[in-house]
Amino acid sequence: MNSGELDQLVVRIGDRILSRLGLLEPGTRPARPASSGVPAPGALRAGASIAGLIDHTLLRPEATAADVAALCREAVDYRFASVCVNPCWVSLAVAELAGSPVRTCTVAGFPLGAAMTEIKAAEAAAAVRAGAAEIDMVINVGALRSGDYERVRQDIRAVVRVCHEAGAIVKTILETAYLDDHQKAVACAIAKMAGADFVKTSTGFGPAGATEHDVALMRRVVGPEMGVKAAGGIRTLEDLRKMVAAGASRIGASAGVKIVEAAAS
Repeated sequence: MNSGELDQLVVRIGDRILSRLGLLEPGTRPARPASSGVPAPGALRAGASIAGLIDHTLLRPEATAADVAALCREAVDYRFASVCVNPCWVSLAVAELAGSPVRTCTVAGFPLGAAMTEIKAAEAAAAVRAGAAEIDMVINVGALRSGDYERVRQDIRAVVRVCHEAGAIVKTILETAYLDDHQKAVACAIAKMAGADFVKTSTGFGPAGATEHDVALMRRVVGPEMGVKAAGGIRTLEDLRKMVAAGASRIGASAGVKIVEAAAS
Protein backbone atom coordinates (compact mmCIF):
# COMPACT_ATOMS: atom_id res chain seq x y z
CA MET A 1 0.00 0.00 0.00
CA ASN A 2 1.52 3.35 -1.02
CA SER A 3 1.12 6.54 0.98
CA GLY A 4 -1.72 7.85 -1.24
CA GLU A 5 -3.72 4.66 -0.78
CA LEU A 6 -3.16 4.79 2.98
CA ASP A 7 -4.34 8.42 3.08
CA GLN A 8 -7.54 7.47 1.28
CA LEU A 9 -8.11 4.46 3.54
CA VAL A 10 -7.76 6.32 6.81
CA VAL A 11 -9.99 9.15 5.59
CA ARG A 12 -12.68 6.61 4.68
CA ILE A 13 -12.27 4.97 8.10
CA GLY A 14 -12.59 8.32 9.82
CA ASP A 15 -15.66 9.26 7.81
CA ARG A 16 -17.29 5.90 8.48
CA ILE A 17 -16.59 6.06 12.20
CA LEU A 18 -17.91 9.59 12.54
CA SER A 19 -21.07 8.85 10.57
CA ARG A 20 -21.68 5.96 12.96
CA LEU A 21 -21.05 8.30 15.88
CA GLY A 22 -24.04 10.51 15.27
CA LEU A 23 -24.86 9.49 18.82
CA LEU A 24 -21.70 11.21 20.01
CA GLU A 25 -23.39 14.58 19.99
CA PRO A 26 -22.94 16.61 23.20
CA GLY A 27 -24.88 15.12 26.07
CA THR A 28 -24.88 11.56 24.73
CA ARG A 29 -22.54 8.63 25.15
CA PRO A 30 -22.34 5.37 23.19
CA ALA A 31 -22.37 2.04 24.99
CA ARG A 32 -18.96 0.48 25.58
CA PRO A 33 -18.23 -2.69 23.64
CA ALA A 34 -19.33 -5.62 25.80
CA SER A 35 -15.96 -7.33 25.39
CA SER A 36 -13.77 -4.29 25.90
CA GLY A 37 -12.36 -5.61 29.15
CA VAL A 38 -13.40 -2.40 30.90
CA PRO A 39 -15.20 -2.97 34.20
CA ALA A 40 -18.72 -1.61 34.39
CA PRO A 41 -19.00 1.39 36.73
CA GLY A 42 -20.93 -0.64 39.29
CA ALA A 43 -18.19 -3.26 39.29
CA LEU A 44 -15.53 -0.86 40.52
CA ARG A 45 -14.69 -1.45 44.14
CA ALA A 46 -12.41 0.26 46.64
CA GLY A 47 -8.82 -0.92 46.59
CA ALA A 48 -7.01 -3.03 44.03
CA SER A 49 -9.71 -3.01 41.34
CA ILE A 50 -9.39 0.78 41.06
CA ALA A 51 -5.67 1.01 41.81
CA GLY A 52 -5.01 -1.58 39.10
CA LEU A 53 -6.37 0.84 36.50
CA ILE A 54 -4.00 3.65 37.40
CA ASP A 55 -0.60 4.62 36.04
CA HIS A 56 0.77 6.58 39.03
CA THR A 57 2.35 9.50 37.22
CA LEU A 58 5.10 12.02 37.89
CA LEU A 59 6.31 13.79 34.76
CA ARG A 60 7.10 17.23 36.16
CA PRO A 61 10.53 18.38 34.94
CA GLU A 62 11.54 19.54 38.43
CA ALA A 63 10.85 16.16 40.10
CA THR A 64 13.80 14.88 42.13
CA ALA A 65 15.16 11.39 42.75
CA ALA A 66 13.52 11.49 46.18
CA ASP A 67 10.18 12.37 44.57
CA VAL A 68 10.44 9.43 42.19
CA ALA A 69 11.41 7.03 44.98
CA ALA A 70 8.41 8.20 47.01
CA LEU A 71 6.15 7.71 43.97
CA CYS A 72 7.39 4.14 43.63
CA ARG A 73 6.80 3.38 47.30
CA GLU A 74 3.24 4.65 46.97
CA ALA A 75 2.74 2.54 43.85
CA VAL A 76 3.85 -0.61 45.69
CA ASP A 77 1.74 0.20 48.75
CA TYR A 78 -1.41 0.92 46.74
CA ARG A 79 -0.77 -1.65 43.98
CA PHE A 80 -1.06 0.67 41.04
CA ALA A 81 -0.67 -0.73 37.52
CA SER A 82 2.53 1.20 36.88
CA VAL A 83 4.53 4.27 37.68
CA CYS A 84 5.00 6.66 34.77
CA VAL A 85 8.18 8.74 34.99
CA ASN A 86 10.48 10.64 32.68
CA PRO A 87 13.12 8.53 30.90
CA CYS A 88 16.01 9.68 33.08
CA TRP A 89 14.32 8.03 36.09
CA VAL A 90 13.59 4.62 34.55
CA SER A 91 16.55 2.85 36.15
CA LEU A 92 15.69 4.29 39.57
CA ALA A 93 12.05 3.26 39.23
CA VAL A 94 12.97 -0.26 38.13
CA ALA A 95 15.22 -0.63 41.17
CA GLU A 96 12.59 0.76 43.55
CA LEU A 97 9.88 -1.52 42.14
CA ALA A 98 11.97 -4.70 42.08
CA GLY A 99 10.06 -7.68 43.44
CA SER A 100 6.67 -5.98 43.06
CA PRO A 101 4.09 -6.41 40.28
CA VAL A 102 4.11 -2.67 39.54
CA ARG A 103 5.47 -1.94 36.08
CA THR A 104 7.74 0.91 35.03
CA CYS A 105 6.29 3.17 32.35
CA THR A 106 8.03 6.06 30.61
CA VAL A 107 7.50 8.43 27.71
CA ALA A 108 9.00 8.98 24.25
CA GLY A 109 8.78 12.06 22.06
CA PHE A 110 7.31 13.79 25.09
CA PRO A 111 5.50 16.14 25.36
CA LEU A 112 5.36 17.59 21.83
CA GLY A 113 5.63 14.53 19.58
CA ALA A 114 7.75 16.55 17.17
CA ALA A 115 11.05 14.67 17.52
CA MET A 116 12.39 12.76 14.53
CA THR A 117 11.20 9.17 14.30
CA GLU A 118 14.73 7.84 14.74
CA ILE A 119 15.03 9.78 18.00
CA LYS A 120 11.72 8.45 19.34
CA ALA A 121 12.68 4.88 18.48
CA ALA A 122 16.13 5.28 20.06
CA GLU A 123 14.59 6.82 23.18
CA ALA A 124 12.13 3.93 23.47
CA ALA A 125 14.88 1.36 22.88
CA ALA A 126 17.07 2.87 25.59
CA ALA A 127 14.15 2.93 28.01
CA VAL A 128 13.27 -0.74 27.50
CA ARG A 129 16.93 -1.70 27.87
CA ALA A 130 16.84 0.10 31.22
CA GLY A 131 13.82 -1.96 32.25
CA ALA A 132 10.75 0.01 31.16
CA ALA A 133 7.82 -2.28 30.41
CA GLU A 134 5.49 0.36 28.94
CA ILE A 135 6.22 3.29 26.62
CA ASP A 136 3.79 6.18 26.17
CA MET A 137 4.79 7.89 22.92
CA VAL A 138 3.40 11.13 21.53
CA ILE A 139 2.37 10.89 17.91
CA ASN A 140 3.52 13.44 15.34
CA VAL A 141 0.58 15.77 15.86
CA GLY A 142 1.69 18.22 13.18
CA ALA A 143 2.00 15.48 10.57
CA LEU A 144 -1.46 14.20 11.43
CA ARG A 145 -2.98 17.68 11.13
CA SER A 146 -1.14 18.06 7.80
CA GLY A 147 -2.76 14.87 6.47
CA ASP A 148 0.59 13.06 6.24
CA TYR A 149 -0.83 9.79 7.56
CA GLU A 150 1.95 7.56 6.29
CA ARG A 151 4.49 9.58 8.27
CA VAL A 152 2.34 9.17 11.38
CA ARG A 153 2.05 5.42 10.82
CA GLN A 154 5.79 4.98 10.27
CA ASP A 155 6.54 7.06 13.36
CA ILE A 156 4.34 4.86 15.56
CA ARG A 157 5.49 1.66 13.89
CA ALA A 158 9.16 2.40 14.56
CA VAL A 159 8.52 2.69 18.29
CA VAL A 160 6.20 -0.32 18.32
CA ARG A 161 8.83 -2.47 16.64
CA VAL A 162 11.60 -1.80 19.18
CA CYS A 163 9.21 -2.10 22.12
CA HIS A 164 7.52 -5.31 21.03
CA GLU A 165 10.88 -6.93 20.32
CA ALA A 166 11.70 -6.33 24.00
CA GLY A 167 8.28 -7.39 25.29
CA ALA A 168 7.18 -3.84 26.17
CA ILE A 169 3.83 -2.32 25.26
CA VAL A 170 3.17 0.98 23.49
CA LYS A 171 0.55 3.60 24.26
CA THR A 172 0.14 6.28 21.59
CA ILE A 173 -0.70 9.75 22.90
CA LEU A 174 -2.93 11.66 20.50
CA GLU A 175 -3.02 15.00 22.38
CA THR A 176 -6.71 15.25 21.56
CA ALA A 177 -7.02 18.93 22.50
CA TYR A 178 -5.28 19.79 19.22
CA LEU A 179 -7.50 17.55 17.05
CA ASP A 180 -11.04 17.59 15.72
CA ASP A 181 -13.16 14.44 15.91
CA HIS A 182 -12.23 13.31 12.43
CA GLN A 183 -8.52 13.65 13.19
CA LYS A 184 -8.99 11.75 16.47
CA ALA A 185 -10.71 8.90 14.64
CA VAL A 186 -8.03 8.80 11.96
CA ALA A 187 -5.26 8.85 14.58
CA CYS A 188 -6.82 5.89 16.38
CA ALA A 189 -7.15 3.97 13.12
CA ILE A 190 -3.49 4.63 12.26
CA ALA A 191 -2.33 3.58 15.75
CA LYS A 192 -4.23 0.33 15.36
CA MET A 193 -2.74 -0.27 11.91
CA ALA A 194 0.75 0.39 13.30
CA GLY A 195 0.34 -2.26 16.02
CA ALA A 196 0.12 -0.03 19.10
CA ASP A 197 -1.37 -1.57 22.24
CA PHE A 198 -3.22 1.52 23.53
CA VAL A 199 -4.42 4.89 22.41
CA LYS A 200 -4.12 7.65 25.01
CA THR A 201 -5.85 11.01 25.15
CA SER A 202 -3.31 13.50 26.41
CA THR A 203 0.13 14.30 27.78
CA GLY A 204 -1.20 16.44 30.62
CA PHE A 205 0.94 19.28 29.26
CA GLY A 206 -1.40 20.36 26.45
CA PRO A 207 -4.22 22.91 26.59
CA ALA A 208 -6.74 20.35 27.90
CA GLY A 209 -6.87 16.78 29.13
CA ALA A 210 -9.17 13.78 28.83
CA THR A 211 -12.89 14.14 28.17
CA GLU A 212 -15.65 11.53 28.23
CA HIS A 213 -16.47 12.41 24.63
CA ASP A 214 -12.95 11.69 23.42
CA VAL A 215 -12.59 8.46 25.40
CA ALA A 216 -15.90 7.19 24.03
CA LEU A 217 -14.93 8.09 20.47
CA MET A 218 -11.54 6.41 20.81
CA ARG A 219 -13.07 3.24 22.25
CA ARG A 220 -15.53 3.08 19.35
CA VAL A 221 -12.75 3.40 16.79
CA VAL A 222 -10.29 0.89 18.25
CA GLY A 223 -12.91 -1.61 19.44
CA PRO A 224 -12.28 -4.13 22.21
CA GLU A 225 -8.86 -5.24 20.97
CA MET A 226 -6.87 -2.21 22.16
CA GLY A 227 -6.55 -0.35 25.42
CA VAL A 228 -7.73 3.22 25.86
CA LYS A 229 -5.89 5.37 28.39
CA ALA A 230 -7.44 8.55 29.71
CA ALA A 231 -4.96 11.07 31.07
CA GLY A 232 -4.85 14.75 31.88
CA GLY A 233 -7.01 16.41 34.52
CA ILE A 234 -8.23 13.22 36.24
CA ARG A 235 -8.07 14.20 39.89
CA THR A 236 -11.04 12.60 41.65
CA LEU A 237 -12.77 9.25 42.01
CA GLU A 238 -15.71 10.66 40.09
CA ASP A 239 -13.41 11.69 37.24
CA LEU A 240 -12.06 8.13 37.10
CA ARG A 241 -15.52 6.59 37.13
CA LYS A 242 -16.65 8.79 34.25
CA MET A 243 -13.64 7.84 32.14
CA VAL A 244 -14.10 4.12 32.81
CA ALA A 245 -17.79 4.40 31.96
CA ALA A 246 -16.84 6.06 28.67
CA GLY A 247 -14.50 3.17 27.78
CA ALA A 248 -11.10 3.76 29.42
CA SER A 249 -9.15 0.69 30.49
CA ARG A 250 -6.24 2.62 32.00
CA ILE A 251 -6.05 5.96 33.80
CA GLY A 252 -3.02 8.22 33.97
CA ALA A 253 -3.10 10.37 37.10
CA SER A 254 -0.82 12.08 39.58
CA ALA A 255 -3.67 11.99 42.11
CA GLY A 256 -3.82 8.19 42.32
CA VAL A 257 -3.41 8.03 46.09
CA LYS A 258 -6.21 10.55 46.63
CA ILE A 259 -8.48 8.62 44.23
CA VAL A 260 -7.90 5.22 45.85
CA GLU A 261 -8.29 6.61 49.36
CA ALA A 262 -11.56 8.25 48.32
CA ALA A 263 -12.77 4.85 47.07
CA ALA A 264 -11.74 3.17 50.31
CA SER A 265 -13.60 5.74 52.38
